Amino acid sequence: MPTALLSVSDKTGLVEFARGLTKLGWQLLSTGGTAKALRNASIAVRDVSEVTKFPEMLDGRIKTLHPAVHGALLARRDIPEHMAALSEHEIGVIDLVAVNLYPFEETAARRGATSQDIIEQIDIGGPSMLRSAAKNFAAVTVVVDPNDYERVLASLEAKDDDLDLRKLLAEKVFARTAAYDAAIAHWFGCERSETFPDRVTLPLERVTTLRYGENPGQRAAFYVERHNEGIAALKQKGGKELSFNNLLDLDGALFATDPFEGEACCAIVKHTTPCGIATGTTILEAYRKALACDPVSAFGSVISLTMPVDDETAAAISSLFVECIVAPSFTEGALELLGRKKNLRVLEGRAQWRENALDYKRVRGGLLAQERASQRSDADDWRVMTKRQPSEKELVDLRFAWRAVGSVKSNAIVLARDGATIGIGAGQMSRVDAAFLSVHKAGLAGHDTRGSVMGSDAFFPFRDGVEQAAQAGVCAIVQPGGSVRDEEVVQAADEHNIAMVFTGKRQFRH
Repeated sequence: MPTALLSVSDKTGLVEFARGLTKLGWQLLSTGGTAKALRNASIAVRDVSEVTKFPEMLDGRIKTLHPAVHGALLARRDIPEHMAALSEHEIGVIDLVAVNLYPFEETAARRGATSQDIIEQIDIGGPSMLRSAAKNFAAVTVVVDPNDYERVLASLEAKDDDLDLRKLLAEKVFARTAAYDAAIAHWFGCERSETFPDRVTLPLERVTTLRYGENPGQRAAFYVERHNEGIAALKQKGGKELSFNNLLDLDGALFATDPFEGEACCAIVKHTTPCGIATGTTILEAYRKALACDPVSAFGSVISLTMPVDDETAAAISSLFVECIVAPSFTEGALELLGRKKNLRVLEGRAQWRENALDYKRVRGGLLAQERASQRSDADDWRVMTKRQPSEKELVDLRFAWRAVGSVKSNAIVLARDGATIGIGAGQMSRVDAAFLSVHKAGLAGHDTRGSVMGSDAFFPFRDGVEQAAQAGVCAIVQPGGSVRDEEVVQAADEHNIAMVFTGKRQFRH
């Protein structure tokens, strides 16, 4: 009679799986709460302690850490000496293990959980059994994911000795235990306020495969750290499945509106960089102002809104071809209106970053890790460098421009007025070209640049950027400062009666 050992924290599908095994003539072993759940469902089960001849102890910390269990899992059936050793010690083989682990990640993420609460959810016996069974996948079927119960039962019912399936299940075990250990190591690092540990293992789980990557012909998938955080926490309310590029643009759009939480703000993003950002007294006003910045580039864009979307705003947006829209919530009428566009992906939520999360960028052979940049800047720390002080209105516009430029790809320049971008120069190899492009784009959209302010994500290396601003009628500039030619740049601003403010902080976005 084949033997299965079931010991699970997540009991989803347990009873149905156990019934399927007993129907096929399997003997069941189990521990603690799992055995209780099976008996409550009138399923016959033996306690593991009957096999180990040793009781559970230390409040359940020791249940299965015993040669009677690990010998039964690790013994190779094709080696006579292994089988003779089991016979000598009266150990029967275990042919299937179904184990999922204590909810360490969930406990560590729970507000109010104490260090001791979290430590007690570090599973020892579970990973040990999983690894023993997975190592001996040639003879043992190991199940770590309840979603695999059905396919395992189907294989057993068909009497299919499916080695490929057992290999796949073993692979899933080692991936799961690696992610589990990574989460534990990360928690210890956080407890020690360690930002950059010696080793980093990212506990990523595939959410879905994607139709293709940045271009057709490139295979792609979406992996997340946690299902209930970030973009994975957004609830899709309508439209096609999200593509690789949609996900990138959603991240860029959310990044652009992050500094404006608590205000009615709209960011319209194309190829991960904004083509319009604006605030308003209402979310509809913010959308209209953002769209006015560059309505041509907004075609096929992704839109992030910081406030709930009502029917009127949805009607305005539905007149434009948009790939995705994300907002905290939508009225029923808004969902109905937007739902008429079958290709429009509608997502609800804000997809916040985890506290103290690092920003990673892939390079050949490794990862770059950095702290997340702050797009907020305390204007009290700013220094006016020119003879002319900015007016109160100019200072308001400068604060907006500084928050907006941080989400634009470097080299980045924005022109802004009245809580809205009117021209954006993004991703240029020289800053003067970015300044020229921002003025050029403003002109294409019909904006008068006279009296606008300019925001730059990094310092002006030469005075030519200021000359470009002066030709456009810019009245004030905000930039980090720090160039060896700062004195020349400030002098150029003085010559053109432009107020210039230094923030002391750079906002490159490569």
